[in-house]
Amino acid sequence: MKLFSITLVVALLTTSCFNKNKPNYQYFPDMYEAVGYETYAEVSFLPENTSALTPAEGSIPRGWLPYAFENTPAGKEMAREDVSPLAEENKEADLAKGKELYDVYCAICHGAKGDGQGTLVKREKILGVPSYADQGRNINIGSTYHTIYYGLNSMGSYASQLSSEEEIWQIATYVMELKNDLTK
Repeated sequence: MKLFSITLVVALLTTSCFNKNKPNYQYFPDMYEAVGYETYAEVSFLPENTSALTPAEGSIPRGWLPYAFENTPAGKEMAREDVSPLAEENKEADLAKGKELYDVYCAICHGAKGDGQGTLVKREKILGVPSYADQGRNINIGSTYHTIYYGLNSMGSYASQLSSEEEIWQIATYVMELKNDLTK
């Protein structure tokens, strides 16, 4: 009888606090009602120059924008003025690395020579990949970087597949080399 009384009291206490219109006590309420922050926006609650809050190596700190030009036609036109930051004395190594990356990510559609005759085009899996040498294509290194970074038309962005800005510049440099070879 005593056990039954204790069980009844515990059950009454447990159910008396229950309210269908309001959740019970929340542990870590910030997890339930999180505040959203913009990806690269600065936030006011983080103290400046705090060693415990510095970003991990290789991560993107708040307030830093990874690419100066927007993903718009106007941004692409502005990107035409951009020049490669790669050092001229490492050009051969950068071209070799650019070719290696191009063969992995780009040649399947654009072709090994940049003529728009990649494996997927030949098998008619995708259509309309133009040659880098087409007269209507006014591409330069800055617009190529912008296209790799954001994508264009049916080509998606490759910025997430490449590990650094340097790799994008290496591919863009190699694409310009292919364009020069095709127009000779």
